[in-house]
Amino acid sequence: MIKKSIIIIGKNSFIGSHIYKSLKIKKKKILSYEKFIKLNNNLISKYDFICNCSVKKEYKEFKYKESNDLDLKISKKINNLDIKYIFLSSRKVYKTKYNLKEKDKTKPSDQYSRNKLITEKFLKKNLQKKVLILRVSNVIGLKKNKKYRKINNTFFDNYVKYRKIKGKIFYDNFFKDFISIEQFTKMFSLSLQYDLNGIYNLSIGKKIYLEELINWLNFYSREKNTFICKRKNFSRIKKFSFTLNNNKLTKKIKFKPLKKNLKSYCMKLSKEIS
Repeated sequence: MIKKSIIIIGKNSFIGSHIYKSLKIKKKKILSYEKFIKLNNNLISKYDFICNCSVKKEYKEFKYKESNDLDLKISKKINNLDIKYIFLSSRKVYKTKYNLKEKDKTKPSDQYSRNKLITEKFLKKNLQKKVLILRVSNVIGLKKNKKYRKINNTFFDNYVKYRKIKGKIFYDNFFKDFISIEQFTKMFSLSLQYDLNGIYNLSIGKKIYLEELINWLNFYSREKNTFICKRKNFSRIKKFSFTLNNNKLTKKIKFKPLKKNLKSYCMKLSKEIS
């Protein structure tokens, strides 16, 4: 058991709920942003870490405004406390390519990642060594809260939606850096144990082609022929394929996620959703 304590903000979030359930930690609390912001600082100061997993829709979709940045507001509240902030950033802050490293030039690909990068810079400036920034790759997992399963904002959400469509779904065989929620929470937990700060890529660090991922997720499916892989558009495949180099993090936490474990997890998911 980790001898640390943590507050997780985002009670209904996919990642937040999984972190809370998986952490083998004695003192942990999960709550909404609205409830957190009302907490007394004396209570907050009794914890070692805070991780925010909640986000406003306006932050994801529109040009940056401080009023939409929950991480900014939380960091200002805890700025004078001896507590470390864990910021979940996005792999989309980088330009898409193979083997992206933390020191590579950033080039956000959408408004959400542009906003994430702005928040990153603010946190580094104001919290300095009291912030851990995790640039997270594509996380595969099932939302526990049925109310939020219909919100299609991840690859897996869209996969579940499309497999219900009658007819053929054609896709290009990109490779991306997918990681299971089990692998993610394991690496997150070890990051707490080793009390890290700075910027790290949290990823599997391997090429995961859509064709093999879909085959794993289709393992127990009756609709195996719904998804048809195209292989000819190599320029498009090159444009949208990426992996994150995870060596910096895995050396620190002494753990490296394996592709075979992602495969096993996806096959387990296939059985659960079939």
